[in-house]
Amino acid sequence: MAFADKTLVCADCGGEFVFTAGEQEFFSSRGFQNEPKRCQSCRSMRRSETRMGGMQGGSREMHSITCAQCGAEAMVPFRPRGDRPVYCSDCFSRMRGGPSPV
Repeated sequence: MAFADKTLVCADCGGEFVFTAGEQEFFSSRGFQNEPKRCQSCRSMRRSETRMGGMQGGSREMHSITCAQCGAEAMVPFRPRGDRPVYCSDCFSRMRGGPSPV
């Protein structure tokens, strides 16, 4: 199958970018059926945001808990389900055999 360069519009910035024949061939060889929706710079920016996992800027939602081991109040980055004990970072580290956080 012969591929030809295509000009696409980025869904994020609205700029045009070229989806080259080589990129199309690569997508086809991997079984990808959809064309890219973002230009290279927007893809890179989105990828780096995803890798950071919301760690920058305190954007991660924290939940208050009472440690099941020592009874101290603490914050955890997940919503406790209630069916398992939740520990503060100090107790969790001691249970895992790691060093206590400073």
